[in-house]
Amino acid sequence: MTTNRPHRVTSIDVAERAGVSQSTVSRALSGSETITEATRRRVEQAAAELGYHVNMRAAGLRKGETGSIAIVVIGRDGQGPAAINPFYYSLLGSTCAAAAERGYEALVSFQAKENELFGHYVARRQADAVVVIGTATNSAAWDYFRSVADDSKAIAFWGSPFDDAVWVRSDNREGGRLAVERLVKGGAKDIVFVGDPNSSQKQFRERFEGYQAAMESAGLDARPAFVSIGSDRVSQGRNAIIRLTESGTKFDGLFFACDAMALGALEELALRDVNVPGAVGVVGFDGLGSGEFSNPPLTTVEPDFAEAGRMLVETALAGGEEQAERRVPVRLVERASVA
Repeated sequence: MTTNRPHRVTSIDVAERAGVSQSTVSRALSGSETITEATRRRVEQAAAELGYHVNMRAAGLRKGETGSIAIVVIGRDGQGPAAINPFYYSLLGSTCAAAAERGYEALVSFQAKENELFGHYVARRQADAVVVIGTATNSAAWDYFRSVADDSKAIAFWGSPFDDAVWVRSDNREGGRLAVERLVKGGAKDIVFVGDPNSSQKQFRERFEGYQAAMESAGLDARPAFVSIGSDRVSQGRNAIIRLTESGTKFDGLFFACDAMALGALEELALRDVNVPGAVGVVGFDGLGSGEFSNPPLTTVEPDFAEAGRMLVETALAGGEEQAERRVPVRLVERASVA
């Protein structure tokens, strides 16, 4: 008994239908400029009539391309993906979308353990470029990916703790200026920056510098950065309020280096019956969606996530060419934590 299997349409069938050679079909459907527009339309029409689709991944592999971009999300060793700062999930989504806009598939990997790190996707032809994002506190992971960058130029980092790496960052100084100016507009004069400018988070230093410049421009005294300790950013925010209030420090405005700290601070301020924004204004940085549901909703500085994704993809694909350090524009998201 014989089984009639459906005929698989090939480029040869398309060539016969269009009245051209098989190589002409390949060039026409790959966008080659050597094919006239009339011939391209004839080939495309024949392919559509026959239901022929180009296997782009196979075609790419033949040219030494994979059609994929690897996106590595670094977490803290000993913690799972659920513990990663939500900011990086927003950045991950925008980077995946940017890759898709360029016709690439995203190969996403969550990495944290030192003995399980892997970044040689390009060398092993698993991806055409690599984007690395995630917490800067995992020094072992960043050291590893820095060594990967020495071997492959097709790599870009978000918020790299290394200034000599190819990185993309928010316009942090501008964000610091926006935050301080908004607090001053709300009547604040005793404004405290909460965050460690000497930590592995290079962006914290830049946000503090933006705070300092804006305070000077407003004719106000910039205080030293207030560094709070804690097992995570939320607890650091809570502890900052505990230490500030119990020490008797005078403040009517708080600019937090990240939203997670600001959200923890809002919780502690509420427990202490400190009115926000009546008694103190609070501004964060990151644009976390969860800030919309805090009490009160958190005013924050937000990077342009879509542009961040595009810059990361473009920088990684540049492969060492035109890889200037890039800044993502930021904007102030007005909610209700500042008068």
